[in-house]
Amino acid sequence: MKYMPETYLSVIIPAYNEEKRLPKTLKEIDGYLQNQNYNYEIIVVNNGSKDKTAEVVKNLTGEIKNLKLTDNKENRGKGFAVRQGMLGAKGDYRAFTDADNSTPISELEKILPEFRKGYDVVIGSRDAEGAVLDPPQPWQRRLSGEVFKLFRKTVLNLWGIEDTQCGFKGFTKRAAEDIFPKCKIEGFSFDPEVLLIAKKLGYKIKEIGIYWKNDLESKVKLKSVINMAIDLLKIRINLITKVYD
Repeated sequence: MKYMPETYLSVIIPAYNEEKRLPKTLKEIDGYLQNQNYNYEIIVVNNGSKDKTAEVVKNLTGEIKNLKLTDNKENRGKGFAVRQGMLGAKGDYRAFTDADNSTPISELEKILPEFRKGYDVVIGSRDAEGAVLDPPQPWQRRLSGEVFKLFRKTVLNLWGIEDTQCGFKGFTKRAAEDIFPKCKIEGFSFDPEVLLIAKKLGYKIKEIGIYWKNDLESKVKLKSVINMAIDLLKIRINLITKVYD
């Protein structure tokens, strides 16, 4: 008899002030997953939103039967929200994606087969072979991205990974439950910390080119860039002081 876990896949969505975009995203994710031959859950982690994000999710629980809400009253950062969702999930495989649906959930068809090949962590990438950015990024964004990538690779010695910041990543249950309790970064630089810990623990990582709907109106604030750079230095210090050991 073929083993079928109670929950095969958990999809985690960190959300901050997403009352407008979230309903469409949740319905598209649920619509896709309903057509798959496995059990799933969708977990929205409300990250201290000031709008009606939590209320919107609650109102959809009757329509989307596998929808769950983790409602935080305080904004602790995306890293905290993803960690909370990953450790509260039940799935044998656990993926997180962004509330704006930049990467369609159908891209899971590229992620899930890699687990069967023996990989423990499979990350979507906008820089790997086969990636599609629609539309392409302007040269200013590409330049700033390359500068951050070089800084990140140099500080953390993550030379083998091209895109750490894509918000579409998958983990086996074992990897998620080993990696995320060790994480310390609660802001946007949590991704490289997650991957660094995964490497230290000996987990196999695969980077897969994905489709990314590029938002040309999105503007990364200088304060966010500075905070991310500071967090990378904190991760480096954590490495030196053996915080992750």
